[in-house]
Amino acid sequence: MKALVFPGQGSQFVGMGKELYDSRKDIKDLMEYANEILGFDIISIMFNGADEDLKKTEVTQPSIFIHSVAALKAINGLGAEMVAGHSLGEFSALVANGVLSFDDGLKLVSERAKAMQAACDANPSSMAAILGLDDAKVEEICATINGIVVPANYNCPGQLVISGETAAVEEACAKLKEAGAKRALLLPVNGAFHSPLMQPAQERLAAAIEKTKFRKATIPVYQNITTTAVTDPEQIKNNLISQLTGPVKWTQSVQNMIKDGANNFIEVGPGKTLQGLIKKIDSEVTSASAI
Repeated sequence: MKALVFPGQGSQFVGMGKELYDSRKDIKDLMEYANEILGFDIISIMFNGADEDLKKTEVTQPSIFIHSVAALKAINGLGAEMVAGHSLGEFSALVANGVLSFDDGLKLVSERAKAMQAACDANPSSMAAILGLDDAKVEEICATINGIVVPANYNCPGQLVISGETAAVEEACAKLKEAGAKRALLLPVNGAFHSPLMQPAQERLAAAIEKTKFRKATIPVYQNITTTAVTDPEQIKNNLISQLTGPVKWTQSVQNMIKDGANNFIEVGPGKTLQGLIKKIDSEVTSASAI
């Protein structure tokens, strides 16, 4: 069975989408329509902008979504039987399975990005990558720290990102190293994504989601919060809202997709991050880029 997977923040690069834009008029039209929806020339930033411009959350998230949907259009779905997306990538996955239109998806992604940036600005905080330690040990140590620090991204066995108040994250990193983590690296972000500190962003996104039309899925989406197959639009909505303050359970989602028959994963969007994670989750399945 074939599964489409869509990357999240961090997969962007200058020049992303340029070949797609140049190769097909329908994709060029789609990308230029994105400029109209957003009210600024995001395409020129994607193609020719500075790295620093592309790294701004309110630019990064729509850029990755636009590239992912353009790549999806280029492959015409490939007859996939299930989809999933890593954090932001869940919105691209919901275009792939018919739950969201491109217009509505882009508007929600833009609102999500602005809301997350505002939450970061209001309460500067941190994230850190923990390598070489069991998930359960990371969870156990985070629970002992005074202040807010929680597991945020279960990326693959031995790679978990934690998120929270800066002092709490730094204390957790020290204790995790003492417990045997190979590395505990603070990430170059000024916000605690997928933690309780995203509550203001969650409320803002929830209001936007409630005004948006969600259709019944044509194929299941394995959502970050539940990790299991979902097709019901109301459940999908609730899971998308919960995702902002809850963890991205990517390891568990991929394991469940494999359990349900997936053996061929196609990464749709910029970069190859998800392919690397999937190989570490299960080396028996195949994974490749869509384009």
